[in-house]
Parts: sequence; C-alpha cells; structure tokens
Amino acid sequence: MRIIYVFLCLFLLSCTKSPNFNSTFHDLNFSELATSWDEAIPLGNGTVGALVWQKDSSLRMSLDRVDLWDLRPMENMFNENFSFKWVQEQVEKGDYFPVQKEFDHPYDRNPGPTKIPGAALQFDISSFGSVANVHLYLQEATSTVTWENGTSLQTFVQATEPVGWFRFENVSENFIPVLIPPEYGNEGTTAQNEVVDGANLLRLGYQVGKVTTSENGIVYHQKGWGDFYYEVSVHWQRKGKVLEGNWVITTSANQENATNLSMEFLKIGFDAHWEMHKKWWKEYWNKSVVSIPDSLLEKQYYNELYKFGSVAREEGYPISLQAVWTADNGKLPPWKGDYHHDLNTQLSYWPAYSANHLPEAMGYLNTLWSQRDTNKKYTKAYFNNDGLNVPGVTTLSGEPMGGWIQYSLSPTVSAWLSQHFYLQWKYSADDQFLKERAYPYLKEVAQHLEMVTEISDDGVRKLPISSSPEMHNNSLEAWYLNTTNHDLALIRFVFSAAAEMSEYLGEHELANKYKQLESEMDEFALDDAGGLEIAPGHPYNESHRHFAHAMSIHPLGLIDWNNGDADQEVIRQTLHRLDELGPDYWTGYSYSWLANLKARAHDGQGAAQALTDFASSFCLKNTFHANGDQSNSGKSTMTYRPFTLEGNFAFASGIQEMLLQSHSGFIEVFPAIPSSWSDASFQSLRAQGAFLVSSKLRESSIESISIISEKGRELSIKLPKNLKHLLLNGKTIEINSTDPIFHIITQPGDVLKFIQ
Repeated sequence: MRIIYVFLCLFLLSCTKSPNFNSTFHDLNFSELATSWDEAIPLGNGTVGALVWQKDSSLRMSLDRVDLWDLRPMENMFNENFSFKWVQEQVEKGDYFPVQKEFDHPYDRNPGPTKIPGAALQFDISSFGSVANVHLYLQEATSTVTWENGTSLQTFVQATEPVGWFRFENVSENFIPVLIPPEYGNEGTTAQNEVVDGANLLRLGYQVGKVTTSENGIVYHQKGWGDFYYEVSVHWQRKGKVLEGNWVITTSANQENATNLSMEFLKIGFDAHWEMHKKWWKEYWNKSVVSIPDSLLEKQYYNELYKFGSVAREEGYPISLQAVWTADNGKLPPWKGDYHHDLNTQLSYWPAYSANHLPEAMGYLNTLWSQRDTNKKYTKAYFNNDGLNVPGVTTLSGEPMGGWIQYSLSPTVSAWLSQHFYLQWKYSADDQFLKERAYPYLKEVAQHLEMVTEISDDGVRKLPISSSPEMHNNSLEAWYLNTTNHDLALIRFVFSAAAEMSEYLGEHELANKYKQLESEMDEFALDDAGGLEIAPGHPYNESHRHFAHAMSIHPLGLIDWNNGDADQEVIRQTLHRLDELGPDYWTGYSYSWLANLKARAHDGQGAAQALTDFASSFCLKNTFHANGDQSNSGKSTMTYRPFTLEGNFAFASGIQEMLLQSHSGFIEVFPAIPSSWSDASFQSLRAQGAFLVSSKLRESSIESISIISEKGRELSIKLPKNLKHLLLNGKTIEINSTDPIFHIITQPGDVLKFIQ
C-alpha cells in the first residue's frame, strides 16, 4: 500500500508542478530581433548552441559547439621556472616582474589556446517587412519569429541530439540559407590583443575554410590549430512555401561526419525531433517549481534555469565562461572563453543541487574526474607533490593557461572544485558515488594540501605564500605571507570533508588524520569589528568584486548562522563591511553571491534586494549577465559588458537559498524571505540527504511541508510551531516533541507531510 501511495503522490506532483506551457509570463518576448550577438535569443543543449538575432537585413543564427577549441600549448608552461617554489623566491625577493613576464604576459600576448566560434547561418529577410514578434518559449526551449507579412520561423536546438532545426513558413522557392564562416585568415596577425573584449580572429592565423554548396545543402570545412578541424553541415527540404532544415557541427575529435548526421536527422524530420525535444524539456521542468510574489525575480529565476538546461549535460563538458554561445563579432570570446576555476565554473553549478538537477551537474564532475592524470602531471610539475590540484584557468583538456598566476596557478583551486564532489554526495546520498568518485577525489586533494602546506615556528600549518582572488589583481601585493581567509577556508573544508567521508566509510584512522590536519590550521582572521579580513592584518577595506574572504560563510558553510551567537556576529560584521564599503567595484556576479551570503544570514530583504539589483542592472535584455552595470544607476563604476554565465546561475542559487536550506544538518523552509512575501511556494526542491521538499506559505504562515525520502536517511527538520501533525505514507502521527528540530528515521520512498 505504501508503494501505491508513493507512486500516487509522485503522479499528482508531476501533474501539477510543471509551469504552464502556454504561459508567456517567464518567456522572452520582443517586438524586434536583437541587433547584437550578446542580446540574441539563446538556444542550446550543452553540446551545440545557437544565437538568433539580426545582422543588417538578414536573420542570423550564430552556431557553436562546446569543444571547438584551439589547443595550442601556452608559452612557458612546464619550463624550468614553472615552479611554485620559484614563484615564492621571486615574491620574497620583492621583484615580481619576472613572474609576470614568464606566465602572465604570454596569456595576454598569444591568441591561443582559446575557445573558437563555429559559423553562422544567414537568411535574407529584407522582403518580409517589420517583425511582429520574437518569442522564446522557455518550457519548450523553442524560439519563434513572425513578420507582419505572415512569414514565420520556428527554431530549436534538439535537447538530446547535436542538431539545430529551423522551419520557415510562407517563403518563396528561392529562399535559402547562406553559411557565413568566421573571419579567419592569415592577415592582421599584429592586431592589438584585448583579453576582455577579445582579440581579432585573424590572429589565430588559420587558412580560410572551404564552403561547398549543393542544391539542398552547404558544407563548411575549417582547419584549426595542429590536426584539429571541424565541419558545419546544413541541409534542408522544401514543402511548398515551407523551408525546413537543420545544421550540425562535428569535429575531428568526435570523428563523426557532419553531412551524414545532418542527412540522417533530416530523414527523421523536424516534427519527430521536436517531440523528443519537448519530452526532454518537460521532464527537466518537472524536476522542481518555484513560485514567489516578485515577478522580476521569478522571471529571472526561470530564465536562469532555462539557460542551465541549455548548457549542462551529464555526458558533456563543463560550463565555460560563455558555454555554447561564443562571441560572433569577428573576435575571440571574452577571456578566451576558457574555464576559470577561481570562481566562474564553481558558481555556475551552485543551483544544480537544490533545483534537483543532479545529472546535469555530473558533466562538471565527470570531466574533472577524467582529467585527473593531466591535473596530477601539472601538480607534480608545479608543486612537486603527488596530490591533486587543478589549474585555475584551463583549456578544454584541463591544461594550464597561465594568466594572473596567484589565481590561475593557485594551490587551493582543487579544494573549491572538490566541494562539488562533496555536494553531489550530500544531496544525492549516493554511497556508490561517494566510494568511487567523491572520496577518492577529496583524498588526493587533501594529499596535495598536506604537502603544499608547512608547519610554521608557532606550530600552525600554513601556505608559504597565499592569495585571495582577485585582490590586488596581478601585483606583488596580491601575495600574502600569511594564509588568506580564502585559502584557509578551502583547506579547512577539504580536511573536514575528508574526515567526514572517512568516518562515514568506517576508515577511522584516516578520519583522525584529517581531523588532526584541520586542527593544525589557524583560526579565521577577524578585523577589529569582528568581521572576516582578507588575511591577518589585512582588513577588507576597499570595494572588490570577489568575496573570497567570506568563503567560509558561503559556499563552504564553515561559519554558520545556525551555530549560534559567535558565528552570527562574524557573519553580521562581515556583511556589514560589504554594505558599508559599497559596490563601486562589484560586477554582476558580486550581487548574486551577496544574495547567497545574505540568505545564509537569514536576511531575506537583503537577499531579495541584491537579486533585484542584479536582474535590473547587470543583465542584457535576453537576461545574459554582462558583468558591468548596464543601467547607469550607480550600482557599480564598472560599466563594461563582457558576457559570462556564472552571475546568472549564482542568481538562481540565491533564490533557492531564500526558500530552502539544509547545509546545517537539518532542513529549514523559507529561512530567508522578505516580510512582504506573504505568499510563496516551491515543489520538489532537493535538500541534503536526498529529500525532495515542497512547501507552501500563505498569508505569512507555512501551511504545510511535504517531503519524499529517496534514500531513507534520517530526516531532521526545523518545524514551524503551527505544524503539529505528520502524515507518514498517509498515516497520521501527532508530533509531541518540544525540540525545534524534529528527527525521524525514514525508509526509501517514504512520503511525509507536516500539517497543522
């Protein structure tokens, strides 16, 4: 009977929780096409992507694939000075220019390694007249464009296959696409390099690729660096006034034939692929639902989840700075479109866990796991130890790219990455994943951190030199001779998490070792007011975009509001200092991160305000995060507009932190919402312990909390005083406990509902 009850509950949930597919509330809806690539309609499936916009008198689809990369080796990596010890010696000498010349200048000077664009399709729309409507349907991940003359376009990137589709209706028989290659060539190699704005594509030195046309198709072959090449194949068929076709991109690395794939997909057909596509997205949206009484924040939230579903897949590569939406402006993407592990990739996966999208988060972890040998080679070469670290700026294959090496070659990069292995285990309660992936990864990271640290004269374990991203940028002052709070928090987290995992798996001797290592680390450095400093004797005294000094609060949770007065005072003073110094040098992701910090401090109004500032001032009209303040409203003195994704996804995490928290060892619903939010709800958000949680707030009172226990772990939940009864698989149990935290042992599949 319990099994029947569980399936009935799951069925009812699936029937009620998906947003209305006909609703346009969360959708993007415009009266004209964007005229810039970074404001285009985004479509993607984690492998390929497209941007739909207008260039001159043509509708343009900018086509991209995640593994289009120029993988030429970065100059000076693995040379005789490629050594953490050598860098330390230069820092101690007080002459940092040799380090900048060795490892930073090549990153600025050389065009590669880098992410590269694919191509573009253009359709002449000059005879169509004015655009009537441009619509991105989030739930169906499909875009439509209609013109006043009756012509229409429907386009999507298929969710489960590496193909994009287009269907034009009411077009003439001579209406066909034109393929536009990127502006590669052998000229202009002395063009000025701009890392943020992007160097000219000509600097790559490629020969212009070959475009071959046929009656119903186009094939473009482009050779890249070394033996790498890629192909774009476009094929179509005509049905009266309907033009229907697809595009495919393949690379020499995946060894598929673009033309064969395109023709094969064409035989299957637009409609069949669209049905498969819609099925995947329906299942995706059914994973969780959020309803809040702030239309701006709710719409932005769903747009962030849409983008996450467009760029993250279990078997795909991780989310890079722009993922499958590389710049289409004749330049390399901002910061070469690479993998920044000093913040960007980490923030991009924050929303995966609570939103109940664990499979999509696995693309990140699978890649990190598969690149361990590459990363260990780097660790041995640079740090001279046998543990595991990861470069802070990497290529597609995990090779170091240099740049500001305080962060791109930081000794604690893998520590932050390892937290995602830890979170995947905590939210999934998957013991097999723990044994086979999470624990082995953290052990190797802990080995590196044990070896790279040293015991000082006062008996404290510390790094010989330390940094705090991206404080003091790329100067000598960016190195600290005492361990920064950023590095300290990450090292303490790894030793603590490794101890927890060892204890859980019965490896008590190892657990004691990790506990001992953690006990040897210093306490967090506090300023005179009791807030977190950058490093001992270095208070946070200027506005800065990166809140690395507050890592221990969020995301690591080592300083926790629920621990009591002492931790609360540290959190309160740290956030007060951020507010006091102001946002002059913040970027968009700073506001998203601040919202997560405020939520951890149970400051709902502060969290909502930070998210409002992000959505209203740091996003382009297609909701892409543009880093700088686009509103000219004084939210930051930084007003530039390089597009990167981490701010978008950290925004989604901020909403989730306001609605559900479980990092303290118990579940709490609506822990950080503004007092004005009298009505709100969420369904199937995921909590640590593999619990799916749903709750409804009505007239500022929590009406009920429903929980499905996937793995049968012990449930600990902070219950509102008005919820005095528990329905356990339909059977009523009265709650008599006076403890604010209610505990109960669950069985796999148990359905619990707490009611008044």
